[in-house]
Amino acid sequence: MTDKTIFDAIIIGGSYAGLSSALVLGRSLRNVLVIDSGRPCNRQTPHSHNFLTQDGKTPKEISTIAKQQVEKYKTVQFYDGLAVSGKKNDVGFEIATHSGDIFNSKKLIFASGIKDMMPNIKGFSSCWGISVIHCPYCHGYEFHGKKTGIIANGDKAIHLASLVNNLTKNITLFTVGKADFNTEQIEKLNKHKINIIETEIDEIVHEKGYLNNVVLNNGEKLTFDALYASLPFSQNSDIPSTLGCKLTEHGHIETDGFQKTTIEGVYACGDNTTFMRSVANAVFSGNLTGAVVNGELVNEQF
Repeated sequence: MTDKTIFDAIIIGGSYAGLSSALVLGRSLRNVLVIDSGRPCNRQTPHSHNFLTQDGKTPKEISTIAKQQVEKYKTVQFYDGLAVSGKKNDVGFEIATHSGDIFNSKKLIFASGIKDMMPNIKGFSSCWGISVIHCPYCHGYEFHGKKTGIIANGDKAIHLASLVNNLTKNITLFTVGKADFNTEQIEKLNKHKINIIETEIDEIVHEKGYLNNVVLNNGEKLTFDALYASLPFSQNSDIPSTLGCKLTEHGHIETDGFQKTTIEGVYACGDNTTFMRSVANAVFSGNLTGAVVNGELVNEQF
């Protein structure tokens, strides 16, 4: 199917950043299509925190309310599916979905998120977002004062340890191989009595995502309440790259202060653009993106 409508904007990704952009554009009477496959990265996280008025709600509760509010604006349409390719054309951009449907728009917004690359540790993925967590701001309060591990090495480990140390004094660093710290960093870790274990992790024993034990590959079993992990990631969508959008050295979509990518008419917001992965930040960046896109359309039409 090819939709003959030329949308003012297509938003790829219908979670917090995408819905926030859609809300702004819908209130500006822009014809918008939101394409979403319904698999947000925080789908198994039990509670979302640090978002004013929604603290403690489940991610699903927040996104459901958000979508219901956006649906009130009749110029915003939703497509349940996966965008698989995109290209420039005479009107702006063409997006194709996994079902073969084709849509055209003047502007593109990527709110497509990122994909965490799970380590080959039994039980890890089942605990991810529940008791194996990435962010002290999002989840740290719930585990304050608890026995906590950090799976990281080098500068990333030091950064996480400094934040987590404010929440608990019972910290162990799992470097999963030879520790990579300079003398000053070692002194800091020793000062705060942070233990370092270089032995690789074989398994995380848990009950419905809540961890009980960390099993090392030498057979040793250690009890923890929570683990932080700094994971590599990839972009959920490769369409920005195929369109020529530049990525940062860390793998995020490069944007300026107005969420514009390096390709004219293409914008990005949410987790695919920043280390600051939170619902609050996604909503903010999506709101800004919607306003910027509407402003660009106004300038072109007025």
